[in-house]
Amino acid sequence: MTGRLLIGAENLPEGVDVLVLGSGAAGLVAALRAADAGARVCVAEKADLLGGTTCAGGGVIWAPATARAARAGFRDNTAAGRAYLAASSGHVMDAGTIDWYVETAAAAIEYLTSSTRVRLTALARPDYRGEWPGAAEGGRSLDNDAFDPSSVPGLAEALRPSSYFPLLTMAERDDLNGRAPDPELLAERRDRGVRTMGGALVGALVASCLDRGIDVVRGVRAGALERTGFGWRIGFGGRAVSAAAVVLATGGFEWNPRLREAFLAFPVTPISAPSNEGDGLELALEAGASVADMTAIWGVPVLTPPTQTYDGLPSGRMGNVEMTLPGSIVVNAAGERFVNEALAYHDTCRMFGDTDPATGRPRNAPAWLVFDAAFAARYPIAGSAVGTAPDWATSADTLQGLAEAAGIDAEGLATTVRRFNADAEIGVDTLFGRGSSPQDRFLGDATHEPNPCLAPLQTPPFAAVPLHAGVLGTSGGVRTDQRSRVLDWAGEPLPGLFAAGNVAAGVFRNTYPGGGATLGSALARSYEAGDVAGAHRLPASTLLEAHA
Repeated sequence: MTGRLLIGAENLPEGVDVLVLGSGAAGLVAALRAADAGARVCVAEKADLLGGTTCAGGGVIWAPATARAARAGFRDNTAAGRAYLAASSGHVMDAGTIDWYVETAAAAIEYLTSSTRVRLTALARPDYRGEWPGAAEGGRSLDNDAFDPSSVPGLAEALRPSSYFPLLTMAERDDLNGRAPDPELLAERRDRGVRTMGGALVGALVASCLDRGIDVVRGVRAGALERTGFGWRIGFGGRAVSAAAVVLATGGFEWNPRLREAFLAFPVTPISAPSNEGDGLELALEAGASVADMTAIWGVPVLTPPTQTYDGLPSGRMGNVEMTLPGSIVVNAAGERFVNEALAYHDTCRMFGDTDPATGRPRNAPAWLVFDAAFAARYPIAGSAVGTAPDWATSADTLQGLAEAAGIDAEGLATTVRRFNADAEIGVDTLFGRGSSPQDRFLGDATHEPNPCLAPLQTPPFAAVPLHAGVLGTSGGVRTDQRSRVLDWAGEPLPGLFAAGNVAAGVFRNTYPGGGATLGSALARSYEAGDVAGAHRLPASTLLEAHA
């Protein structure tokens, strides 16, 4: 049986056992699991293109102690995974949830690689806190192999493009040491329609859904969620669908200014799919759902070239690589460094919310990435051509001139650069320890010595580009139990309603143990959601009742 790629509400079924709202990895995995349990399943996507934030991003999945990592030669075990999560997230995750995640994430990865078209490669990427108990030197972050959608008619055209990532696997990107990719390889993949990173994951999952006879309908926005005697009735404008179970996998609320202002602690620039406007969250709230961790985000510092847009809206690019490479620093308006620039991006982003007690205003916003001509000649900055600073940067022949032009305290910047240059010469950051950990060095330039993250800023012209707090998505939302059942304010499950991905409160509760934690949380939740939702059935007789 073959599922169909469809567009428009007229193609939605009148009734189905399980309706999944959202076509990112969370929604698609839930759909597959439900179908494998024997349920009739349909996936409904609000946007005109499939894939949500998964398709927009890097697609890496963090999961300890997987068979995939073991086959690649990485040493890991469940006890180490539990110990590391206890150290990184144990202050907000209880022991039972930690055990559940380690076991469920590994099972989900095995399911994907054995029962779907997804193909994963374990990365030699260390955990973000290598000094903590149970940390792994590599193998827990899983990358997607390149995927060619040409075997499925219409799939390539239906997938959301990457927001800005080049057509490389994450493993290939890691091997570049910050340098520009091979343009011939990128052109060849573009011409063939090959997808990498998150696009490869979604492409493989959509193809697997079609293999199982699951219809995937895009361009359909759910506007109502009403509980009925048989399950749920979901309104799509003039169309209604009856379902025994509904899985909410609609993404976070980071593109909704009203919800951002209501819940987030400081301003952020989203770089995810702009369709993430909190639709599923608001539907769940109207249905009586409770929420948790609403201030939580998947944070990342971002660079915002003026031409950087996504779906026609201003967006940005992750800036953590440029921050880590040797020859750059990050300073605030006082001209002071305020963080180890190579620190894990989620933790770095927290510093933008730091408040100056003397003024009550943000201490580190605005902030700038400052670099010299040698850095610009060696590395691309926010996708710019290597050779010179991008044309949207503020540049000057002297640090004094740069500070005056950018609005940075000149004396503070001069003092900071003087100390940083002295440290860079000996390869030791005496202020923040940049480049002292395996995680720091991983994104540095392995060809640069003695410290792959440190080089002096001394070659004019000097330049600066603004750096902002950004989000890969919000990670607070609908409260669920370990079976991904949506809970009401009394802590009781709402029958037949499930949530996974960024619409739900994240497993890690505003902590970020390693690269791919966002998708790791989403897949563990959706693996459970699909399994439990798949046991629900819509009796044929209820259709007449529901649509009378």
